[in-house]
Amino acid sequence: MGGFCSERSGVINIGLEGLMLISACVTSLAASSFGMVLGLLAGIGSAVLLSLLHWLVTQIYRIDQVISGMAINALAIGGTNFLLHKLDPDSSGHAPSLPPVAFEALACIAPFALWLYARGTRGGLRLQAVGADPDKSRLAGLQPIKIRLAALVATGLFAGMGGAMLVSYAGVYTDGMTANKGYIALAALILGGWRPLHTLAACLAFGFFMQLQIRLQGLSVLGVAPPAELWNSLPYVVTIIALAGFLGRNRTPAGLGKH
Repeated sequence: MGGFCSERSGVINIGLEGLMLISACVTSLAASSFGMVLGLLAGIGSAVLLSLLHWLVTQIYRIDQVISGMAINALAIGGTNFLLHKLDPDSSGHAPSLPPVAFEALACIAPFALWLYARGTRGGLRLQAVGADPDKSRLAGLQPIKIRLAALVATGLFAGMGGAMLVSYAGVYTDGMTANKGYIALAALILGGWRPLHTLAACLAFGFFMQLQIRLQGLSVLGVAPPAELWNSLPYVVTIIALAGFLGRNRTPAGLGKH
């Protein structure tokens, strides 16, 4: 849903992985010292700050949006590694967090809320107008920079909650714990045709294959036990196949990547 807010406004965002990663790290470290509520706010705030950095360099300084997203991911990987070894070198601190069911409820509600927002509100229609054609939206009196600013704040909020959700399951942050889930989220958005409810269905499908590969570990096929790496690759292979088969059928927002 964070990717939806960003890309529907016309801003390419491959930095979802980095936003989730920084949020997971900061949530864990802050919650260990200051408690659950402040930890959650700090984690989400860190993701919002990185998302605002993406807005600044792409909309104000007009840096290529893909390069900016890659830089966000690199910054998050290096920054979280530094924070983890500087503030928690033993990686032993337990992080109090909200029950996972709270995040799961939000994850189920958010697509429906965004679907209603995009279809039935003035802000949602403006978001889609800017993503469809920023030049025509300017002629209509809209300000794409301001609309995209709000969209990327929302992206940081959603991605930040995604990172905090990972910590709520594990109870502690581990280096690189997002494990490319941000990229899979972006793939789900593309497969869903940049529509919230279709993206929800794609996310559920990817989640199914992630759990399936865990169940298949150690299972013999025709008397041969495949290596664990084969099953570990299953969700990513499915992602590639799905993108290869459906990418051309979806209508990319016409203004995606345009200033």
